[in-house]
Parts: sequence; structure tokens; C-alpha cells
Amino acid sequence: MKQEVIDNIKKNFKLSLHENKLINQIVVEEIDLLRLNHVIDVMAEYHMQNEVLMAYLLFQFYKVREEEATALVKELTSSQQKLYETFKLLRNVNTISKSGEAEDIKRMFVAICQDMRVVIIKFATIDYDLDKITLPMNDETKKFVKMVAEIFSPLAESLGLSRFKSSFEENTFKLLEPKAYNELKDNALMKTDDNMRQMQIVERKLQKILAELGVEGEIQKRQKHFYSVYKKIKMKNITLGKVYDLLAMRVLVPTVEDCYSVLGKIHAIYRPIPERVKDYIASPKPNGYQSLHTTIIADNNRPLEIQIRTFQMHRHAEYGIAAHWIYKERRKSNKFDAKFARFKEILEHSDELPPEEFLETLKSDLYGESIFVQTPKGKVLELPVHSTIIDFAYAIHSEIGNKCVGGKINGKLFPIVTELKNGDTVEIITNQNSKGPSRDWLKHIKTSSARSKIRAFFKSEFKEENTRIGKNIFEQALKSKNLVVSKAEKEKYLSDIASSFMMETPEMLFAEIGGGTLSVTSVIGRFVNLYVKEKAKTVTEEKVIEVKKNKDGVLIDGDSGLLIRYAGCCSPVMGDEIVGYISRGRGVTIHRMECPNLKYLEKERLISAKWEQNAGSKFLAVIKVVSSSEKAGDYINNVARNLKLNLKGFSYKKVKDEIVFDIALEVGDKSEIDSAIRTFESVKGVEKVFRSE
Repeated sequence: MKQEVIDNIKKNFKLSLHENKLINQIVVEEIDLLRLNHVIDVMAEYHMQNEVLMAYLLFQFYKVREEEATALVKELTSSQQKLYETFKLLRNVNTISKSGEAEDIKRMFVAICQDMRVVIIKFATIDYDLDKITLPMNDETKKFVKMVAEIFSPLAESLGLSRFKSSFEENTFKLLEPKAYNELKDNALMKTDDNMRQMQIVERKLQKILAELGVEGEIQKRQKHFYSVYKKIKMKNITLGKVYDLLAMRVLVPTVEDCYSVLGKIHAIYRPIPERVKDYIASPKPNGYQSLHTTIIADNNRPLEIQIRTFQMHRHAEYGIAAHWIYKERRKSNKFDAKFARFKEILEHSDELPPEEFLETLKSDLYGESIFVQTPKGKVLELPVHSTIIDFAYAIHSEIGNKCVGGKINGKLFPIVTELKNGDTVEIITNQNSKGPSRDWLKHIKTSSARSKIRAFFKSEFKEENTRIGKNIFEQALKSKNLVVSKAEKEKYLSDIASSFMMETPEMLFAEIGGGTLSVTSVIGRFVNLYVKEKAKTVTEEKVIEVKKNKDGVLIDGDSGLLIRYAGCCSPVMGDEIVGYISRGRGVTIHRMECPNLKYLEKERLISAKWEQNAGSKFLAVIKVVSSSEKAGDYINNVARNLKLNLKGFSYKKVKDEIVFDIALEVGDKSEIDSAIRTFESVKGVEKVFRSE
């Protein structure tokens, strides 16, 4: 595989002797080479240069051989080194914790502002990873897929990268809504062969139109993606038969004049649906998309959408911000520069917001629909839908926001919490004697800019109050963990924690907690980690019973002399990845690493655990077998009884249109479970088999 990757690189890039030598060193078998090959194909598609290739290859090498990669950094040019450091920003972009997720998104935005090519490559890796995920998913995988759906897919749309947007949407839909996906896939209206035949008829007529006009154009045809169909059905509460752009064709022509000429000719031979004719050339979408859309009644009396655009418009529709370097177009200051400025503004204000609030504000501020409002002097501002007079005031200036006491919308006086509409003219009324914003304002704003500026006001104006409130919140959090800590120990640990958050004193830490810009949970987590190292027995509030040998063959933190029991929620067996939980008065409970209940446990009580080879142990495992046929029950029962395992229980229940069988088996290790699952999968009428969680 290594040679295939190197051959693919040489096919798509002109390498110097030095680069050839370096590539042979850093393309090693420990790297996921299939994934790397996919990324190289994307690099070639986006016409990326050698500097991106070399920086990314060394970044991949860094992930498997950190020391060797660090030593090779000096072999890169200065521009390659800069790109290499930017790639490292995105190393853990699929972190699943809420706070971690927010930090990853911030790193993504930093990378966008530094070099767009890094983000495209990251999108390529996410796309590859998504395509490899199968059902059923564990909790960690599901969180990653949801993050792609909620963050990265809208981000790709915002950047105009339709290639990734479509792929992200289709894959996340298939994984998160499998039933809806399969229902659409099996619907007669989505049958590809019939649809393609109809599009071929229309294609011939479109070719004739181009010939009559003497236009050198190109015709493309496609069926609407399943997710796009599903979204339209849900949003408009309609049936599949009412989706008028199920089939779509695209006509690419040289000039804008050609676009309108082709549209006129199409309407001369096909009847258009009037409300479905849209001119996005005269009025582009917020992400810069331009095209003419019309939906006609085709020869089979079914609607068919036709998009007409220039080749240049098509390049921007497919590649978004990346189009200017792919096609070496001259790039002037335009709406894409405004989009970058918006990214930078969101980053500037991100430190003032708690992680969860940052993510929620981001979704509405960047990915939601926009409205355009203006000042009395004609300055136009773009704001999220549902923005209020407060948002508008802070968008002009912090001081105007802080002194705002009201506003006029189209000449009429309204309260400051009034929502604005597209096209409104807004005049802000201020009072220099105003004491500043109220905390209630936070309930009536949509923009991250306004939110962070209001929080910054309270942070500076009410520092003493925030410190007192934050200290009280911290003390209450300590009590909830049953931690009794002396003042000296508390100050010692808090000084270390403050330093880790780049603050000089614990008082600054309390002020951030009281002001709502730092989560007390993250502070308590670090506090407990420091405290547990020295006071483990105090934290657990129990004595762990020692035995000569743990008969179950489990090592807890390297020790086999601890009392353990197995969690009934996930039934771990030898061979599973496991973790221990120090319970109160009951020793250590062993869970499977993917047990969904772990998220409800106190993280500071989790302790490393692994299996010690001991062939004599027996474990209980439950396998779920799903079938749509009740008749399959007898077969499944017979197979269960004929397994070379002790059958401990057999039951079934009907869930909607499926029969779910629960089969409890006594096994020696995970391999016996895997063997049993394969056996059940071969039974006629069985749709899926998986281990119960």
C-alpha cells in the first residue's frame, strides 16, 4: 500500500529530489494509508501545491512517530513549516466532550483564518471517516456524527464548499436517521433508472436549444440527494410527490446573457411552474451562490428542475472560497472577505463565552439565516434572524450598546428587545447616564458579538461581585462532591489551576466563574485530579478489601489485589476494553469502555483496568437478535440451544414492526460472543445482531 500512495503522489505532483527523498522517509505503514490516499486525491482535485502536500505528510508522520517528525521539521521550507503548525491545530477536531468540542471548533476557525487549504484537507479526512462508519454506532461515534451534522456541514455550506456539504449531509442522514433514509431509498419516485430515462429526453432538447443559440455549453443531470429531499419534506410538511426538484439538470454556458437566452428557450417548449422560477444571478444567496432556477413539467408530467449558470458561477458553487486559487482567478475584496472577517469576529469574542454558549451562539450567528438592516445614514449590517435592537446597537459599537435605552424602527419608537425584520432602518437611542446593560438582555440577543460585549461589561464593572459569587459556586461544587479540604490545601491547588488557565490568582479564577465565562465543572475536574493523587482514600470514602489474588483476573491500576464486581448494565467479558469505577463501599465496578452509563458517573472515580490472562473465568453476555418475522423465533431458539455455550436466558418482544430477541449466554471471552453473533447472522429472517448495552 505504501508504494501505491507514493505512486499516487508522483502522478499528481511534480517533486524535487529532496521532496522525493523526504516522502520515502515519512510515508510509513503506521499511517492510515487508505485515508491518506483519499486526501491526496482531494489535494489534486483542489489543485494544491507541493507545500501543502509536504506539510500534511509530515503532520501524518508526526501522529505516529512524534520525535522523528519533530527532527525532520527543519527539512521543510518556512512556508511548509507554517502549514505544518496549522495542521497540528486541528489534530483532535473530533473530540466529543462539550468543552473539548468548543475548543476544537475554535481551532478550526483559527485555521480557516490562517489558511483555507488546511480546512479543506480536514474536511476530506472527516468525509473519509464518515463514509467508513456503519450501524449500530457507539456513543462516541454518534457524537462525532452529530457534530459533523450540526457544525461542519453548515460550515462547508457557509464557505460555499458544496462537494463536502452534500457528502456530509448524505452520510450523517444515513447514520442518524436510517429508517427515514431507507424509506426514501425504496420509494418508487426515487428509482434511478426511470428518472434517468426522463432526464435523457430533456437533455436532448436542451442540446438542441444550445445548438440553435450557437452556444458552447455543457449539460449535467442528477437526482436530488436523499437528505435534501428529507429536509424539504420535513420543513414544508409535504409528501414526496410535492418535491418539485427531485430531478435536476444543469446547463453551463459562457456568459450571463447566455443564461437568460437559454431560460427563455426552455420556457418556450416546456411549461414552467411560476413560483419555482428563481433568479439567484440578480440576487445571489448569502454564500455567494449564483444561478437561474426553473422547474418545468417534463414529458412524463412530473416536475423537473433546471439550473442555468455560467462556468465561472459553477466553479464558485462547487469550490466556494477555494475557486480563486484553483482556477487562478483575480480575487478582489468581496463577500468572501466579509465572511472571513465574520469568522475572525466570532473568534475574538469566543473567550468571553462558556463553551456550550459559544457553540449555540455560533450556530445561530454564523449558520442561521440572515437579515439586512441599516442605519439612518444608509450603512447596511447583516445580522442573524431574530436579532433585536440590542444586537444592532452592539454591532455599531460597544459603548452605544452599553448606553442604549431604546430604538426607532422605520421612524417609530420600540422597546430594545424588539426583533428586527429584513430591510428595517434602525436608529439607536442612548443615554449617557445609563448604568449599562441588564443581565436580562442576554435572553434577548442572537449575536456572539453582543453577548461577549455584555459579559465583558459585567466582568469589568462587577469584578468584586463576580469573585464573591464565583467563590460561592466553587464551594458549593466542592460540597456536592463530598470533598472536605483545608484552606491551605485549597489555596495550593487553586493556584496551580489558575496558572493552567493562564490566570495569575485564584481570585481571577473565581471572577471568571462568577461572570459565567468559565465552567465550574472544568475547574472542579482539575481540582479533583490534583487532590486525588495525594488523598485518594479521602475521595473514595471507603476501604477497598484486599485479597491474595483476584480470581476474576482483572488488574486495577496494575494491582490484582482489589475486590471487583462486573456492571450489569454492560456485562463486560474477557477481551473487552474495560475501565474501573470506585464505588462507595462496594469495591471497584468493571464497565466496558463503550458503556453508555459511564457518562453519568463521576469522572474522578474512574480508574484504569485491564484483563489478566485467566482462562477459568466465566461471564454473562446478552446478544440482541432483530427480525421482522415472528416465524424466525423457532429457528433462533434452536440455534441458541445448539450453541456450544450455556444458555442462561431467552426472551423476545415486539418493537414496532420488528421482533427483538434477548439471548443471555455464559461465555469465556469476547471471541465466543463474536462467534455466536456470526452464527445468528446466518439464520434466515434475521436482519441484525448485536451485543446488548
